[in-house]
Amino acid sequence: MIPRRFSQVDVFSTQALRGNPLAVVHDAEGLSEETMAAFARWTNLSETTFLLPPTTGEADYRVRIFTPGGELPFAGHPTLGSAHAWLAAGGRSDTPGTVVQECGIGLVRVRREGRTLSFAAPELLRSGPVEPAEVERVAAACGLRPDQVLDAAWVDNGPGWLGLRLDSADTVLSLRPDLAALGDVELGVLGAHPAGGPADVEVRAFVPSGGVGEDPVTGSLNAGLAVWLIGAGVLPDRYTAAQGTVLGRAGRVEVSREGDAIWVGGAVTTVVGGEVELP
Repeated sequence: MIPRRFSQVDVFSTQALRGNPLAVVHDAEGLSEETMAAFARWTNLSETTFLLPPTTGEADYRVRIFTPGGELPFAGHPTLGSAHAWLAAGGRSDTPGTVVQECGIGLVRVRREGRTLSFAAPELLRSGPVEPAEVERVAAACGLRPDQVLDAAWVDNGPGWLGLRLDSADTVLSLRPDLAALGDVELGVLGAHPAGGPADVEVRAFVPSGGVGEDPVTGSLNAGLAVWLIGAGVLPDRYTAAQGTVLGRAGRVEVSREGDAIWVGGAVTTVVGGEVELP
């Protein structure tokens, strides 16, 4: 077995242990897909990533992203955490302040401004309204009344998100969904805080099929929601989302539209560093 550099980082919080943890295996070339999947199950985090040489000259590195339940073509907090770990290990980009990541959906730009890393939200693979029967089923699994669901849309940028816009942040925070009844849907919910609240909106993500009941702070979901709701004129061009509150976290996701791009970002902190030996 070859010792490989290992990092565990905390994403979307300025305070260590209050965001979403990510395990990162550096120099992962030579590891089999089976080993990657097994290590992701062993870490039991929402995601584990493996850094590899890029296959195109346009990218700085390539990443494979695994949940305990399988591989993802893209995910937000693993994108930011992987970029942070790659830079901290001495990675250098040809373009100062910008990193280009290669992953399952293609190339994703990541920029660094101080402690904050942001990725450009990828285009949605599936968008548009959700079938009324599916909205009714999902709402029932969450214990929601029809009047509490203001809108629904597919906001799939890789993980397959179904998004619900609810009547308030309090409703979002009160949810205790029946995860078995949700089935294999990956559900994101958003509701607005009143003026002067801890953030502009509250977000939660439920992913029972991925081996994680509720994800603490979710970049891909926030990106999909931003593409949907900024595009629809419901949310402003710049806002802050809180996530993880119910889980005792203090996740903060900064979202901004600049020209044609929507940027999704937050702080990243290294918590654990060392080596890992994998077969």
